[in-house]
Amino acid sequence: MKRFAKVIGTGGYLPATIRSNEDISKRVDTSDSWIFERTGIKTRRIAGPEETAASMAEIAARQAIEMAGIEAGEIDLIIVATGSPDRVYPSTGCILQHRLEIQQCVAFDVQAACSGSIFAMSIADQYIKSGAADKVLIVGSEICSRLVDWTDRGTCILFGDGAGAVLLESTDEPGVLSTHIHSDGGFEDLLYCPNPQVATASGKDEKGVIHMRGNEVFKVAVNTLGRIVDETLAANNLDKSDVDWLVPHQANTRIIAATARKLKMSMDQVVLTLENQGNTSSASVLLAFNEAVRDGRIKRGQIVLLEAFGAGFTWGSALIKY
Repeated sequence: MKRFAKVIGTGGYLPATIRSNEDISKRVDTSDSWIFERTGIKTRRIAGPEETAASMAEIAARQAIEMAGIEAGEIDLIIVATGSPDRVYPSTGCILQHRLEIQQCVAFDVQAACSGSIFAMSIADQYIKSGAADKVLIVGSEICSRLVDWTDRGTCILFGDGAGAVLLESTDEPGVLSTHIHSDGGFEDLLYCPNPQVATASGKDEKGVIHMRGNEVFKVAVNTLGRIVDETLAANNLDKSDVDWLVPHQANTRIIAATARKLKMSMDQVVLTLENQGNTSSASVLLAFNEAVRDGRIKRGQIVLLEAFGAGFTWGSALIKY
């Protein structure tokens, strides 16, 4: 019997503190209208000093577990996608496992920047299809605000904090139809965050903050996401009209609109959380997916395309029959 992965639960968490464009304009030379016109962002959430990637991940994970109606101990595998881990090691996945009081499961992290949750979903899908796991918890959790230079107008306007989760279970009917992931390290200098300890030891004077050449990243992202749409549809012998929902990485409204045009989709079929969340990196796709599932927009039986693009460069998609 063929095995497939099916979504049985979703969850999400956003910190309480809201930072508006007006707040940022008091720190750097910018304005609400300038930021919104170029990005589509109005506000973003900022983690409190006591919050970590693992603490936020736990809240999102418990929501997904509750929706699924299972016990945490039934989970075979935990994959956390994060570029802002609590510690270099142990992994945030292991810390989350302990927080959930699960002893008998495998846990690890995936670092693929903003594409992390898609990479994690691809790995989880392979584990379930192979029979190596029956229930897999995926969490994207990020505290981007601690990796941002709040004096750099080009990056500080973009990012926010949060965590999203999805729980997959093995089934004999197609759920995750396909996943597609790619990387090209040749673009590493266009978007990166140095490890300051390593940089200092290498004689470099680099802070551990996000560096980005925005215009160049934008051009590559638009072209790359257009190709991943074609690849995903071709792999499933589907037409653009077969896709009910697009759940994109929440980076920039212009990039999202370009992907929607590629699919000949109305923006009414696109899940957008960017305006009030900003770019939450690996958490953004799962946060958006959770919101649309919980408010009833995404319904059982519908075809959903999740896609993301991030530093590396990395990019990927997951096509799901919810």
